[in-house]
Amino acid sequence: MKMPKQQLHDFDPNGVGQANGQLFGLPFTPDTAGVVIVPVPWDVTVSYQEGTAKGPKAILEASPQLDFFDPKIPQAWNIGIGMEAIDRKWEKRSKGLRKKSKRYIQWLEAGSLESERAEMEVLQADINEKCGFLFDWVKATTAFHLEKGKLVGILGGDHSTPLGLMHALAERNTDFGILQIDAHMDLRDAYEGFDYSHASIMFNALKIPQISKLVQVGIRDYCETEAQLAADSQGRVEVFYDRELATAQFQGQIWQKSCEKIIKALPDKVYISFDIDGLDPKLCPGTGTPVPGGMEFEQAMYLIEQVAASGRKIIGFDLCEVAPRKKDDWDANVGARVLYRMANLAYKSHDRKFTKTLG
Repeated sequence: MKMPKQQLHDFDPNGVGQANGQLFGLPFTPDTAGVVIVPVPWDVTVSYQEGTAKGPKAILEASPQLDFFDPKIPQAWNIGIGMEAIDRKWEKRSKGLRKKSKRYIQWLEAGSLESERAEMEVLQADINEKCGFLFDWVKATTAFHLEKGKLVGILGGDHSTPLGLMHALAERNTDFGILQIDAHMDLRDAYEGFDYSHASIMFNALKIPQISKLVQVGIRDYCETEAQLAADSQGRVEVFYDRELATAQFQGQIWQKSCEKIIKALPDKVYISFDIDGLDPKLCPGTGTPVPGGMEFEQAMYLIEQVAASGRKIIGFDLCEVAPRKKDDWDANVGARVLYRMANLAYKSHDRKFTKTLG
């Protein structure tokens, strides 16, 4: 996989970050990259704070400030990460539908007045239909890149956005598992009446027969129905609750041992779904539903690093729920670094040769 000589010659990985319109300021496009990121600016069904639709743009703008050197992955930048242009039509549709979903959610929270039911059912049906259109687009777009032999990741948007990629991967893999880093289980059936709710992503993922295992890590905010679904799954869903992981550490168990248990539960092929609120909220204060507790940055990166080191192949990934704040770009800076490390580790897990290094 080679870049045009002039572009490689002009790029200095040790120099000033380039605001060239490409993710991280790298000299790669989706055509020339080994890893393709598909941004999905969408947060129609969020149930608390909105703003995750602005995450892809904020991460793109913050990403050139990142330094590329990784002592564990020589010439990591040369793997080639390229991002599709942010499709403004989806951002516009999300904004319009968000107004409708807020109206619908307010109706639910007010007690679902019978006098407004007919109007709300129309809104609900419209939202579900349009979310279905987004699902179709994500599936088709990611399938296009997968057919070209690319490793593909989704950059949300809310956590409903990667479902299309999961389906595209299911058409190309007979068996794989999901490693979900998250504060929430997301196992609600059509939460608030939305078929593609951000709180239903893993409930919907479990409808895919090729997904043999769902391993959830960092969970600390969930309902009894979700916990019962996991308990009744006959091992298909395995949960490593944040409280239990913290208790083990308080009692002297090192993080490496916890990671070994988590990874042992995963099959040979792994999809990583990273909701930023899986981290301590000091690292993602703008996210839609921040929850006390969670992992430190390097703690989460170590887990993914160990997945790659275990010989398992990371076949796809997503980063969702990054929401920028007006006062600073902290959330986007953290998100950019999670995305860079995760993309590099996913690529490394395939033992692919890096693109030709800068001569």
